[in-house]
Amino acid sequence: MSDKSSTGLRKGLTSYGDSGFSLFLRKAFIKGAGYTDSALDRPVVGIVNTGSAYNPCHGNAPQLIEAVKRGVMLAGGLPMDFPTISIHESFSSPTSMYLRNLMSMDTEEMLRAQPMDAVVMIGGCDKTVPAQLMGAASAGLPAIQLITGSMLTGSHRSERVGACTDCRRYWGKFRAEEIDEQEISDVNNQLVASVGTCSVMGTASTMACIAEALGMTVPGGATPPAVTADRMRVAEQSGVQAVKMARERLTIDKILTPDAFHNAMRVLLAIGGSTNGIIHLTAIAGRCGLEVDLKALDRMGRDTPVLVDLKPSGQHYMEDFHHAGGMATLLRELKPLLKLDALTVTGRTLGEEIELSGAGFAQDVVKTRDRPIYPQGGIAVLEGNLAPGGAIIKQSAANPELMEHVGRAVVFENADDMAQRIDSDDLDVAADDILVLKNIGPKGAPGMPEAGYIPIPKKLAKAGVKDIVRISDGRMSGTAFGTIVLHVTPEAAIGGPLAHVHNGDQIRLSVSNREISLLVSNEELAQRARDEPVQVPTAGRGYRKLFLETVTQADKGVDFDFLRAEHITGSTPTME
Repeated sequence: MSDKSSTGLRKGLTSYGDSGFSLFLRKAFIKGAGYTDSALDRPVVGIVNTGSAYNPCHGNAPQLIEAVKRGVMLAGGLPMDFPTISIHESFSSPTSMYLRNLMSMDTEEMLRAQPMDAVVMIGGCDKTVPAQLMGAASAGLPAIQLITGSMLTGSHRSERVGACTDCRRYWGKFRAEEIDEQEISDVNNQLVASVGTCSVMGTASTMACIAEALGMTVPGGATPPAVTADRMRVAEQSGVQAVKMARERLTIDKILTPDAFHNAMRVLLAIGGSTNGIIHLTAIAGRCGLEVDLKALDRMGRDTPVLVDLKPSGQHYMEDFHHAGGMATLLRELKPLLKLDALTVTGRTLGEEIELSGAGFAQDVVKTRDRPIYPQGGIAVLEGNLAPGGAIIKQSAANPELMEHVGRAVVFENADDMAQRIDSDDLDVAADDILVLKNIGPKGAPGMPEAGYIPIPKKLAKAGVKDIVRISDGRMSGTAFGTIVLHVTPEAAIGGPLAHVHNGDQIRLSVSNREISLLVSNEELAQRARDEPVQVPTAGRGYRKLFLETVTQADKGVDFDFLRAEHITGSTPTME
């Protein structure tokens, strides 16, 4: 046996008390699959296979795996694909967020347990990319993210449609009785025209762009649609690059630096990205020993305009962004605001990659900083006595007329309460009221579901009301739109002030002042807390017990406390 260092099949030998025998046994079994000694002596590149019949967002996984394998072998490596948990947004009960941390643990432990010198992680649907980046950040080996890619758009009665902003728009029309059963059935066939992730700037597209901004994909890795040759070429390039990273020991900690997160947050703001992006970035940063400074993020937002004209903040779809040059076009425009020395998986800096991308060309999807879609970043951070730990609003997708508003609270105690009463003709609600939904935070639901997109009460929808101020401790889909305050921290389920909002209370929202306040005295709030003690949710066994006992609040990324880095060494973004 060779005395090579602990790489390839020699890495992480199973404990039998005799390392020579452990390697002998490992080789004997893998040779049963037909491998030769020559193949087994190459750098090993793991490929995370998240293909699943329950996950149409990953429906192209078999083709991607073949393309990655081709790239790995062209570069002289040995590809080894293996499965992990796969999570689809609309096929996960009670919510995909409930399972994100479990997928990150699965990813981390499989990267640790199995011998590989580098890994290509195939992910696309909302929680899979953050779960993989979280797991890889903890495992610490060379890693590269391969995005599955967006779906194609469809056509309904000559109108271009795509999931899932148009899903919500048409469902809103159906609720308001503007379209009938036949039309909602017809459009249901057209909203998802192929496998792949949502074609708007939802969470999946947001995380794809963030992964490239972090330096975790090959250049151009964020935007090619799932069913295109461009996407397959990105997969092949990812395999080639993974072998290079393995040989150069380019580990993930050299890429996921404070500067990388700074760049990712600039991009999150400039794309009008999903509010979920903040929670996921916070969780990934926490694995790297970094806190996300929400106040610094808000300051960053004031001079980072929304530049990408995609739904729900704009008009286009992801394939249009790709045809407009994708992330290279955006990064060129953002260049003065970026940390250009941040390293990427190519071994070159982000600044070098921007230079290599060329001069660009005329297009109308990515706007210039002097003619933006929206003058500030898509997301604003709010504070006040209703959210001592912060809350957020996607201002670029909100109604300007409602962003400075005082209204009467119409309170729903939980999601079931809302479901039972939201469509009642007896609901005491007016267009200038504020809907408040409690107990849909990390512990309250559990899993912080995307129920923060509270529907317009049916009586108001039928009267033509298109938006109303809504507040919750939950999340909303990146495909959603409206004047919606989310991630109220601390959540109601652990006794945050949101738990003690009553029907008829006055609430003030002032996005310009970054304020969300309950217009009730501190004394009255304290008295309510004494009179209305909160019972923190518990569970007797299983994953739910682990979740409820260890999950953190939104400002810590809704990660499990024991998965975060042992020591916090800094904060990001850095606003000097």
